[in-house]
Amino acid sequence: MPASFMVMPDTERGKDTIIADFGASAIGRVAPVDSGFWWIILLRSYTKSTRDHTLCEMPEMQRGIRLILNLCLADGFDTFPTLLCADGCSMIDRRMGIYGYPIEIQALFFFALRCARQMLKPENGGKELMERIDKRITALSYHIRTYYWLDFPQLNNIYRYRTEEYSHTAVNKFNVIPESIPDWVFDFMPLTGGYFIGNVSPARMDFRWFLIGNCVAILSSLATQQQATAIMELIEKRWELLIGEMPLKISYPALESNEWRIVTGCDPKNTRWSYHNGGSWPVLLWLFTAACIKSGKPHIAKKAIEQIEARISKDGWPEYYDGKKGLYIGKQARKLQTWSISGYLVAKMMIENPSNLLMISLEEDKKIAKPKLTRSVSWPRDSS
Repeated sequence: MPASFMVMPDTERGKDTIIADFGASAIGRVAPVDSGFWWIILLRSYTKSTRDHTLCEMPEMQRGIRLILNLCLADGFDTFPTLLCADGCSMIDRRMGIYGYPIEIQALFFFALRCARQMLKPENGGKELMERIDKRITALSYHIRTYYWLDFPQLNNIYRYRTEEYSHTAVNKFNVIPESIPDWVFDFMPLTGGYFIGNVSPARMDFRWFLIGNCVAILSSLATQQQATAIMELIEKRWELLIGEMPLKISYPALESNEWRIVTGCDPKNTRWSYHNGGSWPVLLWLFTAACIKSGKPHIAKKAIEQIEARISKDGWPEYYDGKKGLYIGKQARKLQTWSISGYLVAKMMIENPSNLLMISLEEDKKIAKPKLTRSVSWPRDSS
């Protein structure tokens, strides 16, 4: 699924030609993973809001869903149910150390699987695909809820991990070295509250906070009700760090100094507290508002909306803000950005009429249970 399109004037024919970019022209030449998932999610949202099933039932739409899912459900060398992704494959479209299994993509993958499950028709191979979807949903939900979740008790468990453990009874399944836990995590983690960390892979846990992955996890019901409540509690307790003066931080904390040089490749746009490296993005207000409403915390969203209203129109609707608290208009931020304006409008429509949440939210699936493990479907064979 292309991430962007270029309009090419055709003077001979007297009309424009649209050329899709599948990553061949993108920064870093990375194909987008998230655009295909958002397409499925938005198709389901259109169907839900209009009650018009004719579009999603068109052969072209059904084929599009199958093509995306067949690509993502293909067997590989992974023993995890998560989806292996390159750096730059999502909204964070530059090198930011998210290579592996970033939470944003895993949450969108889960969301898209559940949406596709509702729209796929059983004929033309759809029944077999639905069975594969069901298995992946079950395995993926267990994997993310178990291994990506971090709260104070789990942080204490990781702090005390033993290493070089073999067999299915191992507690430290990814052989994470406790000394790799960054110092900031211990001050950041409150006694109550929690969040899904940025990435989990062999010998590596990325403890950074990423807003999109956590909010999408809530909306798709990848997060349990208890986890959704804990995420909101963390945001309230760390408001100055995660929200600041201009909502909303895409990630926390920023990469700095030598870490910034190594991880980003000295990216001049992703300097500390700017752009994708801890910058604040008004467009994310709609996603945050939806997650707040679903978690039963609309007052948190109202506070964020009020903060944005105080400045963003005067500032000319910029793309992003810089600084630890988001005080400064981004050094390369474009103004009059459609997504900044639409993010605010959608947030206002949701907070004024919470029933609009149903267009973009999925309720918990009671059928999801602890999975039986087979290769490429993922792996909680333990009693811990």
